[in-house]
Amino acid sequence: MEIKKLINNSLKVSLSIMLGGLILYWMYRDFDFKTVADTLMHGMNWTWMLLSFPFGILAQMFRGWRWHLTLEPIGENPRTSTSINSIFLSYAVSLIVPRIGEFARCGILRRYDGVSFPKALGTVVMERAIDSTLVMLIALITFFLQLHVFNTFFTETGTNLESILSKFSAAGYAVTAVCAIAVLILAWYLLRRFAIYNKVRDMIRGIWQGIMSIRTVKHPWLFVAFTVGIWASYFLHYYLTFFCFEATAHLGMACALVTFIVGSIAVIVPTPNGAGPWHFAVKTMLILYGVGDVDALNFVLIVHSVQTLLVVALGVYAWTVLSFTRTKGGVMV
Repeated sequence: MEIKKLINNSLKVSLSIMLGGLILYWMYRDFDFKTVADTLMHGMNWTWMLLSFPFGILAQMFRGWRWHLTLEPIGENPRTSTSINSIFLSYAVSLIVPRIGEFARCGILRRYDGVSFPKALGTVVMERAIDSTLVMLIALITFFLQLHVFNTFFTETGTNLESILSKFSAAGYAVTAVCAIAVLILAWYLLRRFAIYNKVRDMIRGIWQGIMSIRTVKHPWLFVAFTVGIWASYFLHYYLTFFCFEATAHLGMACALVTFIVGSIAVIVPTPNGAGPWHFAVKTMLILYGVGDVDALNFVLIVHSVQTLLVVALGVYAWTVLSFTRTKGGVMV
């Protein structure tokens, strides 16, 4: 069983890396990488890149503070430092195995501060739901404000939303819903027939407690402030890089917001740190705003690579600190 699980996980990681690699290969197959070296050495303003770093760090710290806030109502009180370092490390490990960071940070709190893993995971689910809702709201507002740009995007990529939706009928939606309900009922029945039912039930109960912790957050306005801080920091971390390059320095905040949102949606595709899908989405939108093909490719490659290195550096820092951290019981782990 363990060997089978290891093989399945290895296949998932391999496919994820392969997918991102294939997209990057397709984008850069005829690209002269000498232009990247020249841009790094002579064609960009590193001051703006360095100025963007504090916001990248702050975004993750806000996430750690917010997570600590959501754990309090369900009786879990991890150290703030552990919460923040778990966030740093979770982003770094997700570069190796996409999405594993969400479980890793819950495991870190369980190991060092004795936090219930199911409850912690529940708060993570709740956080992701809120973040996804916020991103979609910003995306809708941005979409309508920059509708002409998205129309050009659909035309250039040959995507026709109406033709896609026309393939679905009311009957098709009804059948899909019935099948989904049937699968859920069957899964529930099978779980009851196995000895793991009680463990799964307790896990789900813990997750639900975590999700519902949002209702009893002691400082709701602080939660809102942290949430706004997270996404404002992420945006500034990205937006300031526009001023590093002559080709993007003149583009306004509207362009930055559009490309930021499109990039944020693109990273849903499970590749390491969104490599590949993020490059394609942001590069395509930059071209629609008049940036040259070579300049757009340089921008996405350099910005993504440098910001990924920052994630790695924070992960190494967190791993080092946690290596010298005692558990709440006083034992070094």
